[in-house]
Amino acid sequence: MNKIIEVTGLKKSYGTIKAVKGIDFYVEEGSLFAFLGLNGAGKSTTIDMMCTLLQQDAGEVIIDGHKIGKEDDKIREIIGIVFQDSMLDETLTIRENLMIRGGFYPMSKKELKEAVNRSAKTAGIHELLDRPYGKLSGGQRRRADIARALIHTPKILFLDEPTTGLDPQTRQQVWETIRELQISKNMTVFLTTHYMEEAAQADYITIMKDGTIVAKGTPIELKHEHCSDLLRVKPNQGEDLEHNFDNQHISYEKKGGVYEIKVKNTLDALSIAESVKDLISNIEIVNGTMDEVFINIVGKESVLC
Repeated sequence: MNKIIEVTGLKKSYGTIKAVKGIDFYVEEGSLFAFLGLNGAGKSTTIDMMCTLLQQDAGEVIIDGHKIGKEDDKIREIIGIVFQDSMLDETLTIRENLMIRGGFYPMSKKELKEAVNRSAKTAGIHELLDRPYGKLSGGQRRRADIARALIHTPKILFLDEPTTGLDPQTRQQVWETIRELQISKNMTVFLTTHYMEEAAQADYITIMKDGTIVAKGTPIELKHEHCSDLLRVKPNQGEDLEHNFDNQHISYEKKGGVYEIKVKNTLDALSIAESVKDLISNIEIVNGTMDEVFINIVGKESVLC
């Protein structure tokens, strides 16, 4: 796949505070890319530089062949941004908000009306176009925010914690809209989120800490490297099972009559289960989660701060 975003040696400081310390990464076209980190890790500063909202101190950002700092107008034409806090006017209807936003782009009145209808349909709010933004539910507002970012049919959609504060059902509806956009439009989606189950849906994940990139890979790669699966087995005869585990030098914990064994992956769990199949009555394999990955990378103390 083509690299639609390339970041090299990117740096940004605020006085003596080094917010971004020379980071490198790329994003493939048409992918869902998750950019994670604690508050203060430097991810918001990085995104602001990528979106031409903030000038870098050093390094290079190339978006769809255009260089930040030299071709910013070209870059703004191909990106859409859904901010964590809405940019729409609560007293205006969705249609009025979208018409105002679309007026920033070189479109005729007819083209602008078509763009408003198209973006509203894509975001699933066409039937709400004439309703005041302030009268919408949380999920409807987020879809309206997405429609605002789609007015000019961007190639890249930046989403800054798009589902924060939404209930699980509404979050799912918003995610269905995002996934449909990515697949049907081959749109590149650049996501920041604090919900690790959302990050687990990404094609690729990059994690920042203290202004540097500390981990990157696919969800499966990160789980394999930074957390373990758990095998739970219920024995027929506990003493025989323990003896077998000891002979195989398998470490285990006994909890309420069930034996728990940390394993690197599901295949290892199956191998162990097969070796003791005559001594057990039931097994359960619990896969590692992105929450475990994130905590193991950034540290428990950091998460609790």
